[in-house]
This record gives sequence, structure tokens and C-alpha cells, in this order.
Amino acid sequence: MSTDLTAGVPVDSLANGGILAGQVGDDEVVLVRAGEQFFAVGAHCTHYGGLLAEGLVVGGTIRCPLHHACFDLASGDALRAPALNPIACWRVERQGNAVFVRDKLGAKTTAQTRHSASHPSSVVIVGGGAAGLAAADMLRREAYAGPITMISADTDPPVDRPNLSKDYLAGEAQEDWIPLWPADLYAERRIELVLGARAMSIDRSTKTVLLEDGSRRQFGALLIATGAEPVRLPIPGIDTTEAFYLRTLADSRAIIERAQSARRSVVVGASFIGLEVAASLRKRNVAVDVVAPEQQPLERVMGAELGKFVQSIHEARGVRFHLGQTVASIRGPKVTLSSGATLDADFVVIGAGVRPGTSIAERSGLTIDRGIAVNELLETSASGIYAAGDVARWPDPHTGGKIRVEHWVVAERQGQTAAKNMLGARQRFDAVPFFWSQHYDVTIRYVGHAERWDAAKVQGSLEAHDASVTFFGNGQRLAVATVSRDRENLEAEAELEAV
Repeated sequence: MSTDLTAGVPVDSLANGGILAGQVGDDEVVLVRAGEQFFAVGAHCTHYGGLLAEGLVVGGTIRCPLHHACFDLASGDALRAPALNPIACWRVERQGNAVFVRDKLGAKTTAQTRHSASHPSSVVIVGGGAAGLAAADMLRREAYAGPITMISADTDPPVDRPNLSKDYLAGEAQEDWIPLWPADLYAERRIELVLGARAMSIDRSTKTVLLEDGSRRQFGALLIATGAEPVRLPIPGIDTTEAFYLRTLADSRAIIERAQSARRSVVVGASFIGLEVAASLRKRNVAVDVVAPEQQPLERVMGAELGKFVQSIHEARGVRFHLGQTVASIRGPKVTLSSGATLDADFVVIGAGVRPGTSIAERSGLTIDRGIAVNELLETSASGIYAAGDVARWPDPHTGGKIRVEHWVVAERQGQTAAKNMLGARQRFDAVPFFWSQHYDVTIRYVGHAERWDAAKVQGSLEAHDASVTFFGNGQRLAVATVSRDRENLEAEAELEAV
């Protein structure tokens, strides 16, 4: 029986940081203690519906255990992606040694027009992915009233891209889950969405963006959020078979359509994308062979222990690995490996990594450093031009170096920070990177950043799907990956932020 929070809860029953799940009428609510204050908010994250009762209280916020969205306990505001929408709040009253949850509060408007004199006359966002949409959303949430234009080379509006290789590709996510916003919300928030259009160059002197069709868009501030493009392998004969890359919704739909009548496939590359595609195809009963040059999947990113664990999960579902090999050629349904062995495939999916989409920045004279170089405010070498997401390389205060990562949540959070800085906030981007990868019924959550490490310490049992792996460099904890230890991953994020 769920706790009736309107009947009162003893103050001493909740320690600092304690969370109690309960009901207020028909609503699921959590009562939270932060210091000597008590808050009551909606029980579910607005991103994927994660249970906030299993989350973590940090200061005056609560964080979701699934994908680390963060909400303000007082206002319900979604402070950090991937959640963009707020959670509801209820009034809490303390009487003696008990707290009572009362009526539901109306939506609060916390955004204020800051530095209005310095607001840009207009904002143009080049890119239709996570960073671009999050930036547009934050601009409106921060009460920016000027024109916003999003220019996207994709033919579809911004989508939940992680799902394209996970549940959607596997046939377990509905079509209406995929758009990040309902179609009518762009008009409601006065955001011009230009689809199927490629921005070619930036004229910094006149503050205009030149599009491939010859048209121009003028801007007061500009965000480059062009993301990354799949690495296209020059495999001899690849044009003799059906070969797919996965980056857009159209790509995912094409693979789904082909998989419906296929029996066998070859996935080239044991990257996160490649392996998630393999898992999704197996759920559709398509046989999968994975070909990759490394000796262990994901070893460079997650270490040998996690790499072996992920490989074993796939092998238990029938995936066959051909490691230490490359594809020498393709002739119709025959895929020839560097060893001389051949594989049968009705179609091929190539997941050999991505490259940052820096071409517009290069043509426009911006500084490039293994991505578009930005400062701690995410501003490029040109004043008023920002970059965010997979394309941006920024000074990370936690590692002390410059990094570029290809993570969905990082891209969204950078878009949010860039938007605030366009309005004069001068907010340093200092979020600890976070991502998740899904393989059948196993989800790995990873927080931190470790390009190189000296040691990887496993606690618990990977075989039992209950473990954490901590990566150390020069005696410093750099990153933590967890399996079935979601709260521990949240705690690691908070601890890494404090370093």
C-alpha cells in the first residue's frame, strides 16, 4: 500500500537526502528532504519516466537514476538534460514533528530576461540534433524573445537519436516516441525549422550563414551543432550489395525495412553503435556476424573486462564475432574478410565510428583542434559564434585537458549552456560527461572521461550483472561504469563534479 503523503510523515523518518515514494490522491509523488527543507515533486522523470525515488538528492536538486536528468526541487524545473520538461510540485507544510503534502502547485515561471540590452538580435542554429534542439529550448525557457532559426541537413525534425540504434531499431519503441518535440511546438515557440538544408559557410563580417541553395540567414549569435558523420569505408565492391550507415531516422527506417525480409547480416565495426545495431537485429531474428579489427570489442573505451562481458552477452544471443579482421571486399551477398574467410549477408551495416562535422567551421576560418575549438563558455575563436555537441572540443576542468566526446547527454547540456551564454550568462561548461549503452536487457552507464587509464578496478560481478568498473589514471579516479548500480553511478557523478 502506497504511503498517503497527505496524512503526514514523521520528520525523523527521513534523513537528509532521503526520498519517500507515496501518493497524493491519484498522483504518484515523492517527498524529499534536503537539509531541513522538505519538498514534494512528481515521482517520474519527464525524459523516460525513471523512478525519482531511486535517484539522488544533491543540494536542492534531485537526479534521475536512468539518464541523470536533474530537477530543481523547489520549482520542478528541468535543470540539466536529457529531461527538457519540468516535474510537478506540491505544497509541503510542517506541523510539529510531521510534514504534510497539500495541494498541487501551478507551473512556475523562473526564467527572467537577463542582460536584455545585450541579447542577440536573432539566433541561428546550424544542426538539427541534440545540442541544437536543447539550445533552442533553453533560449525560450530563458525568455529570449528574438527570432530563432534551426537549419538541419536532415529531412526529419530533431529526434531521439540514441533510440535509433536501440529500442526503435529493435521494434520496441513506438514511432511517436522518436521526435524530441511534437510538430506543432516549433510554431508555438516561434522556432523556424529549415529541414533538408545544408549550411555551407559563415560570413563573419556580415554575420550571415550561406546555405547550399544560395539563400542566406542573418544572425546576432550563431551555434554550430553539426554533430558527427559516419566514417565511410572504401570497401571494394561495396556498391554491389545493400550497405547501410546509421545516423538519421531515415537510416534507421531503411535498416528496419530491409531487416523485415532478411535472414543474415554483417555488422562492420564493434563500436557502441555497431553492437547496439547487432542487438536490435537479433531481436528481429536476423543472424548477425560482427567484423572488427580490434582483438576485444570496446576495449579501448571500456577496458578488457567490460569488453569481454559485452561480447559474451552478444554471443549468448547468437552473434558471431570475427575479431582482428577487416572486410577485404564485398561481392553481392558474399563478404570476404582479410583472413580470406567469407560470410553470407543479405545486407551490411557499417558502424566504424564517426568524424566531427567541422567543414563549415573550416571554410569559415574558425580554429580547428580535432573538432571545433571552444573556450570554457563554448565560444569559438570568433566572438558570438558557439559550438556544442559532438563537434566541439572544450577545456575540461575535471581532467585538466581539452576533450571532445560523442555523447547525447553532453551534447544537450552543451546546447543549454551555449544558449545561456548567448544571453550573457557567462556560465562555464563543467558537466561531467555521461552516456549509456544498451545491449539486450543489459544497460551500461558510464560517467566521467578516461581516454587513457593505468588501472581498471572491478567491484561486484559482471557475470551476475551487478558490478562497477572504476578507471584510474595517475592515482586519480577518472570514470566509473556500472551495470545494475544506477544510484552508484549517480553518486560517482556527484563526486567527480566535486573534484
